[in-house]
Amino acid sequence: MLDTDVLTLLCAAALGFSVLNYVVLDGTDLGVGILLGLTRCRLQRRAMAVTILPIWDANETWLVLGGGGLFALFPLAYAILLPALYLPFILMFLALMLRAVALEFRDYASSDRLKRGVDALLSVGSLLAGGAQGMVLGTLVQGVPHQGGQYSGDGWEWLAMFPLYCGAVLVVGYTWLGACWLYWRTEEELQQRSGRQAKVLAMVTVVLLTVLVAWTVILDTRYAQRLSDPLVWLPAAALLIALLFGFISGFRSRRHYLPLFAALAIFVVAFALMIAALYPLIVPPDLTLQAAASSPTSQLFMLVGFAVLVPVTLIYNTYGFRVFSGKVRAARD
Repeated sequence: MLDTDVLTLLCAAALGFSVLNYVVLDGTDLGVGILLGLTRCRLQRRAMAVTILPIWDANETWLVLGGGGLFALFPLAYAILLPALYLPFILMFLALMLRAVALEFRDYASSDRLKRGVDALLSVGSLLAGGAQGMVLGTLVQGVPHQGGQYSGDGWEWLAMFPLYCGAVLVVGYTWLGACWLYWRTEEELQQRSGRQAKVLAMVTVVLLTVLVAWTVILDTRYAQRLSDPLVWLPAAALLIALLFGFISGFRSRRHYLPLFAALAIFVVAFALMIAALYPLIVPPDLTLQAAASSPTSQLFMLVGFAVLVPVTLIYNTYGFRVFSGKVRAARD
């Protein structure tokens, strides 16, 4: 039998892995959706949609794993977070449904004007979903009031300035990932435009993330202590500089996937910094992983499920990317 602390850490790692995979995979799709609404050329919009059409639904599998995993592995945290975040969660799910309908049925629109309207809905759905996810993460880092294992707030903590800023940062970051994806998967004018967008969005995202880290530090003295540890900020800063160099260099390489991979790695570094700031809390200000964890039997059962589902999902994702790999060219009139 595994030690209880080790078991809880494994459960937290499985949950964090699912959330991170959702952010980097479906976040890229959401970024493409946002950019699609900002593109005038209908042929380019069609090419942008084609790049994500075969794979977007598989990417959202990680959202199901993350939500289900939180309920089964850390039920007390789930019981506190859900009532605190009812409205942003509902907004996110409705936006994801709107996006899914628009993406799947855009080719059935009978006129260019109607198709433009569907694309606008796709863009709005992607924008709202990304913003809601950022507000959820911001509310978590900010802290959720609770007492005796029950939520004790008023339900509007997610409308504070910090969660709203986190929502804006995540939307910009997702758009950056979408531009990098399009640079990799498209050709000619669309690829060139996406490359220019990716470079601008990279600078904006890094500045916004820097402000976000500084703001996080002043939220709680414990965050400041953890993030000011040289064992945390020195590797993070070195990785960020190296990845930014790799991002810029990627545009001079024939390997067009390099800017995207560098951007995704920066997201991983940002996620790791968030975990470093929160640990061992799962719901600030005071609910720890150990206090929120389910029974060891439930944890073992769920870990076995994760051990089966995660490799299967990864294989399916990889197979989908492999089958639908290659460049997508915007058709000509």
